[in-house]
Amino acid sequence: MKTKTFHKKLLPLSIAFIIASPVIAQEEASDESNNTDFIEQIIVTGTASGTAIRKVDASYASTSLSAADILKLAPKSTAELFRAVPGVWAESSGGVSGANVFVRGFPGGGDAPFLTVQLQGVGIYTPPSVSFLENSTLFRVDETIQFMDALRGGPASVLSNGQPGLTTNFLLKEGSEITEGTFKYTTSDYGLQRIDAVLSGALDEDFYYMIGGYVQQSSGVRDAGFTSEKGNQFTINLTKELDNGKINLYTRITDDHGTWYTPTPLIADVDNSFVHLGTLNRQATINYGPEGDSTSEAFDFGEGRGWDGSVSGGSINLELGDGWTFVDRFSFTKGEADTLGLVTNGDPVALSSVADSGNSATGSVTGNTYSGSTAVQQLGRWVVRKDIESFTNDLALTKTTDTLKASVGLFSSSYSSNDWWALGNHAYHVVQSGGEALAGIACNVSVAGCGWNYDINSTGDGKTTALYAALDYQFSDDLSADIGIRNENHEIEYSVDEGLDGVITKAVQYDESDVAYTLGVNWQFEKDSGVFTRYSEGSKMPYFDDFRDNFGSYSNGNDLISDVTQFELGYKLATSNYNVYATGFYNEVESSQTPIPGGVSNLFATEAMGIEFDAAYYADNGLAISLNATIQDSEIVESADATIIGNEAQRQPGFQLRVTPSYDFEMEHFYATLYGTLSIIDDRFADPGNTVVLDGYESLDLGLTVANDSGLNMNIAIQNLTDEDALTEGDPRNPTAPNGRFILPRTVTFSVGYSF
Repeated sequence: MKTKTFHKKLLPLSIAFIIASPVIAQEEASDESNNTDFIEQIIVTGTASGTAIRKVDASYASTSLSAADILKLAPKSTAELFRAVPGVWAESSGGVSGANVFVRGFPGGGDAPFLTVQLQGVGIYTPPSVSFLENSTLFRVDETIQFMDALRGGPASVLSNGQPGLTTNFLLKEGSEITEGTFKYTTSDYGLQRIDAVLSGALDEDFYYMIGGYVQQSSGVRDAGFTSEKGNQFTINLTKELDNGKINLYTRITDDHGTWYTPTPLIADVDNSFVHLGTLNRQATINYGPEGDSTSEAFDFGEGRGWDGSVSGGSINLELGDGWTFVDRFSFTKGEADTLGLVTNGDPVALSSVADSGNSATGSVTGNTYSGSTAVQQLGRWVVRKDIESFTNDLALTKTTDTLKASVGLFSSSYSSNDWWALGNHAYHVVQSGGEALAGIACNVSVAGCGWNYDINSTGDGKTTALYAALDYQFSDDLSADIGIRNENHEIEYSVDEGLDGVITKAVQYDESDVAYTLGVNWQFEKDSGVFTRYSEGSKMPYFDDFRDNFGSYSNGNDLISDVTQFELGYKLATSNYNVYATGFYNEVESSQTPIPGGVSNLFATEAMGIEFDAAYYADNGLAISLNATIQDSEIVESADATIIGNEAQRQPGFQLRVTPSYDFEMEHFYATLYGTLSIIDDRFADPGNTVVLDGYESLDLGLTVANDSGLNMNIAIQNLTDEDALTEGDPRNPTAPNGRFILPRTVTFSVGYSF
C-alpha cells in the first residue's frame, strides 16, 4: 500500500511556477481560423442568464471547443472530447457509450457522477450518473454542433442541476439568411461507413432552420466480426428572432449502439484489439428469476450499449426594457439506454482445471475440441434494460445596470429510471476474440451458472426543485465580485425487487434539502489579463442506485449527500495571437456513499489540489501550438477502512499533458493543415488500496486536412499512431484479478466532404 503526505503549501508555489512559465500553449480556440483574436473569445456557460461574456473576463475556469477543434480531435465517442479539458480524466475505452469521467480528484469508481452534459444550456438528464448510464451516453457529436463549453467548478454548484464538478454545454448550429450546408462521407480501417449532412438557412424573415444528422455502421474499433456498431441521428433546430429577443426550439432523435468493451484477461496473445464478443457467442440463453422458478430467455448481445431516444427542448429569451431580461430554457428527454455485454469474472485458467473430463472440452457452436492447456475464463452474460425520462425547466429573471447584474432563478426537474437487470449467468469461454462457450463443463449448462447472479426490477422517480440567486457587482473598471446561492429540495421515490420474485426488498422515500453557494472576486488589471479567486460550497445529491448500493447507510439515517468544498485561484491572459489560463484548485469531498462496488458504506472523504494549465499560440507563418496540462495531488483522508487513509484517489493520474502543434500551408489550388497531439499520462492506481498500478503511457495522434475554395475538403486522422496498449482500468470488481481494459488501438479514418 502506498501512503503519502498531502502538502497544501504546494498549491500557491505551483501556481506561481505556472504563471511565471515562459511556455505559451493553447486553450482550444472557438474561432476556426488561425487568425483568432483571443481577447474577444467568448463563453456562454456559467451565468444565470446564459449571457455571452469574454472568456478573459470570467472569474472561473472554462474551456471552449469549436467545430474545427472537434474535427481535429476526431472523437469516437462524446467522452473522448473531454480529454481536451484540463482537470478532467476521461476513459472512453468502453466504446461509444458508458465512459468513466473523473474531475479534479473527486472520488469515484466509475461512470461519471461529477459530469453534467447540457444541450442548449439545459441538462439532458438531471441525474449525472446512475448504474450503467452516465450523461455522455445520451449524446452523440456530429456536424450539427457549433461548439462546446466546459465549465469546471466555479458557479456551477449554484446553476442548472447544481453540478459541482464538470458541466459541458453543447450549442447547436443556427440558420441565417444565407443557405449553407455540408455533406461528408467517412470511412476507416475498421470498416466504418458514415454519412453526415447538415443544412441551414431561412424559412421566413427572421425565422431560421438547421437540420442535420448522420447514419453510420462498422464492425467496431475492436473488430467483433459482424456489424457491431450502428446508428443514426437526426436534429432540427428552429430559431425565431424577435424585436426584443429570440425563441428557439429543437429536437434530437438518436438510435446508436455499439459493443460494450469490458476488461479483458492480461495474458499473452491478448492485446488492445481483443474483444469478448463475436459471432460464436453473440446469441445466448440466460436464466433469471428466483431459484427453482427461473425463466430462460435468449438475447442477442450484439445489441451492445447505447441510446435509443430523443432530447427535445427550447428557450425564450426576452429583453423586457429598463435593463430587465427574462430567460426560460426547457428540455424533455425520453428513451431506452440498454446495456448487453460479456463481462469477465475472475482469473483465466487452464481448461483442464474445470473440464468435466479433466482434460478437453468441445465448442458449443463449432464442435471443435480444445485441449486441456487452452486458456478459458468465465464471462457473465449481462442484460440491463433501462427506460428513462426527464423534464427540466430553468428560468431566470435578470436586472442589469452599469455596475450591477442581479438574477433570480427557478430550476425544476422531474425524472425517472425504470430498470430490469439480469447480471451474472457466467459460463466458461475460450480466451480469444469472440471465443465460444464450451460444452463439457458442468456449470456452463446449469441454471445457476458458474458464478453469482443478481437480478432486479426497479422503479424510481425523482424531483429536484431549486431557487437560486446570483449577484455580480462592478466596484471599478478593473475590480468586480459575484455571489450566488442555491436552495435545493431533492425528492426520491424508489423501490427494488431483488430476485425478480415480485417482492420489494428495498424501498426509499427521500426528501432532503441543501444549500449551495459561491463567491468570486475578479481583478481585471488590464483589458487582456487578470486574476480571480473563488470559494464554493456545493453538493452531489443521491439518486436511485446510490440508495440501493448504500441502503444500510441510508437506513441508519445517513443522507448520502456528497458535500463538496472548492477553492480556485486563476490567472488569465489573452492577446490577439496567444492566451494563457492557469487555475489552481483545492477541494474536499465528503460523503457517506460507497466509493467503489463492494466497499464499506460509511464516511468517506478526499482532498485534492492541483494546477490546470491551458494556453495557445498562433504565429503569422501558420504555425500554432496548444497545450493543456493538469498536475494534481489527491488523498483519501477519512474512511471506515483505515488501511486506505492516505492513499491516492483511484484511477486518476498525478499529471497529464497534451501538446498539439499544427501548421497551415498552401498548395496549388488547395490549403491544408497538418496537426498532431502528443499525450503523456502518469501512473494511476486501479483501486483505493493503491495495490494495483496502471502504468503511465504516451500516445500520438496525427491528422491532415485539405480544402479548396470550391468547398471540397478531405481529412485523414490517425489515432494512437504507435498502437500503445496501456490500461485505463483493472478489474472493477476484483482489483487483484489479472484483468484490465486497454485504450483503443490504432485507427485510421478518412473523410471527404463538400460545404457550400
